[in-house]
Amino acid sequence: MTIATRLKDFIDGKGISYDTVAHHRTSTSRQSAIAAHVPGSIVAKSVVVHHELGYALAVIPSTHRIELGTLQHVMDKRLGLASEDEVTSLFADCDTGAIPPIGAPYDVPVIVDESLGDAADIYFEGGDHRTLVHVSGEDFRNLTMGAYRARFSHRAY
Repeated sequence: MTIATRLKDFIDGKGISYDTVAHHRTSTSRQSAIAAHVPGSIVAKSVVVHHELGYALAVIPSTHRIELGTLQHVMDKRLGLASEDEVTSLFADCDTGAIPPIGAPYDVPVIVDESLGDAADIYFEGGDHRTLVHVSGEDFRNLTMGAYRARFSHRAY
């Protein structure tokens, strides 16, 4: 699959250049970073959360874990992790667990952790477990324009 169709159409429509990094099949974004020889701190990991009004995409570095309590406070909503079925229905053209951090093509609002900050480059899952999408940090910020930015994660290791 490489890049999910909706994601590819959105990125192409914005005129943003990107490249892809193929790697062996992995189960997590942290494993993808290792397999692709990319620092985990610049691999954006997506976590889908649900609340009483819908869903949101929380984006953190693959080296981090979400502090759900902090995220709830920041969003001022009671949150839970979305189920696999919920994620599959929202991101139908993506493999389970390979959700891109770009919510606009899926009509899902995004909140980006500040720890991704001013990275010069960002890599992320593009819809499958064998490919990372690489964009400049500036282009990533462009793709997530309108996303709320806050600190809601901590380093996992």
